[in-house]
Amino acid sequence: MGDETEISLLATRVRAAALLTGSFVLRSGKTSTEYFDKYRFEAEPALLADIVAAMVPLVPAQAELLAGLELGGVPLATLLSARTGLPARFVRKKAKEYGTRQIAEGGDFAGKHVVLVEDVVTSGGAVLDATKVLRDQGATVEHVVCVIDRQEGGAQRLADVGLTLHPALTRAQLDAVA
Repeated sequence: MGDETEISLLATRVRAAALLTGSFVLRSGKTSTEYFDKYRFEAEPALLADIVAAMVPLVPAQAELLAGLELGGVPLATLLSARTGLPARFVRKKAKEYGTRQIAEGGDFAGKHVVLVEDVVTSGGAVLDATKVLRDQGATVEHVVCVIDRQEGGAQRLADVGLTLHPALTRAQLDAVA
């Protein structure tokens, strides 16, 4: 899914399903009058499938694992794994307090080229946290695939630590179909 008509159609569908207006506090702490509720596009099977189809070509060739960030990145990574054949792993916001007590689940990350999978990137804070965890576990993390880049500085913050952001959609593309 790379042609502008397909991207515009996807942007229209995502915007219609997930854009909420009001007053919202983002993970970054900023307040916004618009919020893209990822659960609304992830809960619709046909839309989720089309979003993931748009993400497949964004996964770099050297990828060995996909790591979905809790919670919105988990269904994306799972379906992207099924579509690409790459194993999925999952990164929590904090280590669970029982069982394995791990922050990163699903198997080993050490020595692997891991692509992070996220829903919406604003400041990139959650991605930066996950990157540190995985790099500390010996993973090579250089790429992030997301559904929406809100274009609020996240891509640059990620670039500052050696990460390239690959969004299926940008805020500009979502605004263009308003």
